[in-house]
Amino acid sequence: MPVLGYLSTARLENVSLAVRQGLAEIGYVEGKNLRIESRSAEGHYDRLPVLAAELVRVNAEVIIAAGGNAPALAAKAAAATIPIVFLSGGDPVRAGLVSTLSRPGGNITGVTTAFSALGPKRIQLLQQLIPHARSIGALVNPNYPEADVQARELQEATATTGQQIRVVRASTQREIEAAFADLAEKHTEALVVANDPFFDSLRGELAKLAARDAIPAIYPGREYVAAGGLISYGPDLPDAARQAGVYAGRILKGEKPAELPVLQPTKFGLAINLGTAKALRLTIPQSLLLRADEVIQ
Repeated sequence: MPVLGYLSTARLENVSLAVRQGLAEIGYVEGKNLRIESRSAEGHYDRLPVLAAELVRVNAEVIIAAGGNAPALAAKAAAATIPIVFLSGGDPVRAGLVSTLSRPGGNITGVTTAFSALGPKRIQLLQQLIPHARSIGALVNPNYPEADVQARELQEATATTGQQIRVVRASTQREIEAAFADLAEKHTEALVVANDPFFDSLRGELAKLAARDAIPAIYPGREYVAAGGLISYGPDLPDAARQAGVYAGRILKGEKPAELPVLQPTKFGLAINLGTAKALRLTIPQSLLLRADEVIQ
């Protein structure tokens, strides 16, 4: 029975289930003709190298590395020849994972969700939602490999609008709570939550903190809105995870990662929670409602 390694920055059940769905589409079912060895860093990026080495020791034939570029980089450092399929919101070319998206080269390919590049678009949506907001906050995890890029792009997006953006950094639950308290004290009028797998694993808590402090916030994906967040914009993460599972299955059947182009999202979804908007005493513009792919009552 072949062994598939699954290395993730944080536990995300919807992603894990979607990966298994993709594997099943190719004919691999856990416990029937596939063994899956899962390792999660639980939001602690520094644990990834040790966990990647564990997957090498259990003879994983393919490693799926999910949650930013860091898991794939750790797997690459631990395994020079084991095929790796990444699922990342970062830029895999800039990170040195692949040569180009169309011709990855080497033993790595995967799916990029482009989450990290969508910060400026989320700023635009906040401007439509709260046009008079002048003080905007951005919550970024400093341990996320592209955190500085995220912060810089958000600052550039507000440089010509007359708005002030204040970047707060948090990498633990305690730091997140302190960051929200600081944002509330500074009378922050809106918030952008940057893409980060650790934040994803705490989406319910983030939505509650934003509600507690009455801060309208935009998030990377619809899962936040389903958990009570106000608005989100981003690609379909479960579908991207399913595609990663499909790629892993194809490689187990003999295809080479170097010949599988990096997949990119083709559809981006806008989700809005009207119940949260009502609690915040916000009226969602009709233009946004008409564009929304999902509206939660």
